Amino acid sequence: MMRAPPMERSVESLLEFGVVNLDKPPGPSAHEVSAWVRDFAGVEKAAHAGTLDPKVTGCLPVLTGTAPRLAPALLEGSKEYVAVLELHDDAPGDLRDVIAEFEGPLYQKPPRKSAVSRRLRVREVYTLDVLEVRERQALLRIECESGTYVRKLCHDLGLALGTGAHMGHLRRTATGPFDDSDLVTMHEYVDALAEWRDRGAEDWIRGVVQPAENALVHLPHVTIAPSAASEVANGAPVYAPGVIDHDDPEPGALVACVTPNDAAVCLGRATGALDADSGEAVTLERVLV
Repeated sequence: MMRAPPMERSVESLLEFGVVNLDKPPGPSAHEVSAWVRDFAGVEKAAHAGTLDPKVTGCLPVLTGTAPRLAPALLEGSKEYVAVLELHDDAPGDLRDVIAEFEGPLYQKPPRKSAVSRRLRVREVYTLDVLEVRERQALLRIECESGTYVRKLCHDLGLALGTGAHMGHLRRTATGPFDDSDLVTMHEYVDALAEWRDRGAEDWIRGVVQPAENALVHLPHVTIAPSAASEVANGAPVYAPGVIDHDDPEPGALVACVTPNDAAVCLGRATGALDADSGEAVTLERVLV
């Protein structure tokens, strides 16, 4: 069954296909925080989109109910951090110039404790700004490709500066379409749920739990007919005659397919035949209904 438009769903439906832009506290792991969100909501599943180490704080979108199916969409987006670079000696005079050289593609090998294989790979740092320098500390703003290890970046910066350095406090300020402008604390989330359950007040919880479609806004969209959406729900790909409108994605790009009322149907890869009279327009990756 197709979902109602995102802004017209009941709170129960919102929790079953929602996202919380959580301000992760220091201490618990991202997995533990996601489990708390799941248990308080009373849904079967919840999953974070992009892990954060226990000591790291900030933007951790948590997908609730059936929404974890769309987690791959958030892995495609860029990340933004504010980090303290802890220098092992006094900051050199050319610190800003040296750090600026690290903008662009970088070779990185994941650390020994990482969950992925330790193969050399390339990750891009889009912007690397020095916000403030104080004694042996530099405050950095980093916008980077998903999968960039900031701890390793800080180590390499220390080598290039000749002082040695390590990462101090790290806070994620944005991931994909989510940023720190509307973060929700765990306390606010729990209180909003209690306000709804105990008093029937919906305004707060609707401001805390967003429709899961908000996790897809950074992707090209393909609008498909309701009849095509019903076929997709049964495992069929998106055929060109069922496409109503699209954002002209590149062939092979990850796209979000939605109905005319903006309800998410699936994630898939554009084939280049979106405007054709026949053939497969989107190859399915995740069915979301």
